[in-house]
Amino acid sequence: MTTVSPDTGVGPLLRDWRERRRISQLDLALRADSSARHISFIETGRSRPSEDMVLRLAEQLDIPVRERNALLVVAGYAPRYAQTPLDDPAMASVRDGLDRLLAGYEPYPALVVDGRYDVVAVNRGIALLMEGVAEELLTPPLNAMRITLHPAGLAPRIWNLAEWRADLLAQMERQIALVRSPELRALYEEVAAYPVPDRADRDADGSGADRARERTPSFALPLVIEHGGQVLSFIASIATFNTPMDVTVAELAIETFLPADRETAAYLRELLP
Repeated sequence: MTTVSPDTGVGPLLRDWRERRRISQLDLALRADSSARHISFIETGRSRPSEDMVLRLAEQLDIPVRERNALLVVAGYAPRYAQTPLDDPAMASVRDGLDRLLAGYEPYPALVVDGRYDVVAVNRGIALLMEGVAEELLTPPLNAMRITLHPAGLAPRIWNLAEWRADLLAQMERQIALVRSPELRALYEEVAAYPVPDRADRDADGSGADRARERTPSFALPLVIEHGGQVLSFIASIATFNTPMDVTVAELAIETFLPADRETAAYLRELLP
């Protein structure tokens, strides 16, 4: 996913990451047990950092694992972190753990996505919400952003689509700024260009929207979505693995949807006992 010009030295790349993090050379030097002079020499190409120094700076700058590999390669070293396919036997414990987590969260919706927002696994709660989504959007690889924002996906049933769409696009923008992924940029441009469905014909008097707003919590942006004539409200949370040592694991995200009201919780418990 990462594209790095072979003519770009490791120094300018590290400087770019430091500036993104808004950290001075002196602050970075103190964190990495080095000197501001040495950091300056590395960034200008006057000094070639050791492999250990590249990794120390990357850790202090909180650089994603995939990008750390890219930095090592540009600096003339071998990648440090493997990228093991999720279906590899070595990843069996990860897959089993994710499956147990998703099943344990039922009847509430939960899913796992990778760094491209491709769906890795879902539970029955997510499968329930995806009922009625166009078949072409359910052809592997399923993509969470396409399914959510496409006019033939969940978008027509999301009552607060404008707010939810804006939040998802902002999330993608932050991710693009972090990983420099052409694939992610292309996905963003695709989903941002989707027409926004008009709900006017579905709720002419606005009463449904008013009821949804009354049930909407004020402490976080909810996902308010219709299913089977019932308006459901969820609060979403995202979890990642702590200190991952593999690119695949580092880019997995577990998104769970907690019912924001008793009506939603009861509805899901009834349908998915």
